[in-house]
Amino acid sequence: MSTGNGQGAGGNGSAPHVDIAIVGSGFAGLGMGYRLKQEGVDDFVILERGDDVGGTWWWNTYPGCQCDIPSHLYSFSFAPNPEWSRTYPLQREIQSYLHDCAEKFGLLPYIQFGREVKRVQWDEEHARWEIETSSGTITARVLVGGQGGLSEPRLADIPGRDSFAGPSFHSAQWDHSVDLKGKKVTVLGTGASAIQIVPTIQPDVEALHVFQRTPPWVVPHSDRAITELERRLFRRFPALQRRVRRNVYWLRELLALPMTRRPNVLKVLESRAIAHMRKSIKDPELQRKLTPDYRIGCKRILPSNQWYPALAKPNVNVVTEGIAEIRPEGIVTADGALHECDVIVHATGFHVTDIPFARRVIGRDGRSLHDVWSGSPQAYKGTAVPGYPNLFFLLGPNTGLGHNSIVYMIEAQIAYVMDALRTMRQSDTHALAVRPEAFRFWNDAVQRRLPPTVWNSGGCSSWYIDANGLNTTIWPDFTWRFRQVTRKFDVAAYERLPVGASDAERATVAV
Repeated sequence: MSTGNGQGAGGNGSAPHVDIAIVGSGFAGLGMGYRLKQEGVDDFVILERGDDVGGTWWWNTYPGCQCDIPSHLYSFSFAPNPEWSRTYPLQREIQSYLHDCAEKFGLLPYIQFGREVKRVQWDEEHARWEIETSSGTITARVLVGGQGGLSEPRLADIPGRDSFAGPSFHSAQWDHSVDLKGKKVTVLGTGASAIQIVPTIQPDVEALHVFQRTPPWVVPHSDRAITELERRLFRRFPALQRRVRRNVYWLRELLALPMTRRPNVLKVLESRAIAHMRKSIKDPELQRKLTPDYRIGCKRILPSNQWYPALAKPNVNVVTEGIAEIRPEGIVTADGALHECDVIVHATGFHVTDIPFARRVIGRDGRSLHDVWSGSPQAYKGTAVPGYPNLFFLLGPNTGLGHNSIVYMIEAQIAYVMDALRTMRQSDTHALAVRPEAFRFWNDAVQRRLPPTVWNSGGCSSWYIDANGLNTTIWPDFTWRFRQVTRKFDVAAYERLPVGASDAERATVAV
């Protein structure tokens, strides 16, 4: 058996081999590692391209970075943290929390940092994955993709983008060596990152151009400092924190009802958001620019008490004209105006439906997952794809949320994958692949549920929708229902693959 850190000898003197390889050390990768260790499984490795754990929360260090899900819910159920400083956690605290979890649960020896996965290919003869990384090749019987949907920054395709003379960077790759004080700064985008960046840097810059394509719905933020008394109570009475977590979960879960079934009910929330905007924005023209023309919830609802006050400051200019090109000295809009700037911040989101990792995954028939998906990522229960045996995704297609904590979905999928591994072990099954008919039935059912939801019918253009017009991002129901359908591994939906058989004998058989 190979060692837990992936350094064991491979078969026939080839590449080092582990039983299970996990990609990414964010919530998904660490949660998977924890459950494996909990069951006494130590033949695994976690491949992390960064220099520390945290995934999204290690890479995103932009000013003001904070989660928009409450602290007590945005954490592992098995690792409550009574030390949160705020009701909504800051980036540095989340990353620190995940590092502490990795240390506390003995996962650090299993993580190989600075090791980016370049290509993975299914080895049909030996029924295992060959994983090519930035520091050598390893093989693994099982591959768990825990890299998440917000792992690959996306830059807008603007003519002349690379011609800009000053510093230019994505919000997820913040250049902390650049001093913004007294500078003319441009922020491209008005999404979840921008509404945190803009208020944080606004007091320091000379001028701030905020380029907006679509105004977001912004609601009052209930974030506050957690008192020392509360932290003492949580330390002494862990059940109290679990109750707070449960209450927060169900309050968030209530939003699923109007979002999935009665979008018109969300008009009440829209009225609150409009009042919130008008409280800070008095200029009628700016009010017009900042008023969305789609149903709230169609795009992610953003909480902030600083966004609108920042936009009202005299050194901030909200630009809604389309961008024609980027020049060395600034940005030219469609009306011919030049907006000079010293620094450009691309707060333009991530590759979510056009997953770059899919180009690197080669299945049984030699095709990449990117080619198989053809612009519409889909997976059985967000986890498995036909033709890609022993590959389990965490945070796969249609597991995203617009109302609750993604950590809840991650833990549900981890339980499903753990039961799959348990089933394989007990039935002496080396390799499994989901049946095409089960895959089609599941995804057809998901797509039938989406049209009446606010994410599809809300009248906006969002990153939830893929190149073919399908919503392959959002889970269109309550999160507890997803947990129900992933509670137990449904072995009948899978096929068992023989190992070492001839091509004629390699037909799949029932488990």
